[in-house]
Amino acid sequence: MYNWAIAFLVMSLAAAVFALGGFDAPYDQIGAMLSPLFLGLAVVAAVVGKRTRHRQ
Repeated sequence: MYNWAIAFLVMSLAAAVFALGGFDAPYDQIGAMLSPLFLGLAVVAAVVGKRTRHRQ
């Protein structure tokens, strides 16, 4: 699950670059919506990964 967390974190950073980078209007709006979504998914994947790792 840590691999998923890292992947979602990278996607979140990429979406933030589109949101704050001064690109066209549709891209910055999409980036502004997806950045918190991917950041939240990264946190969830990290928590689930930590939880499942202790059970083994």
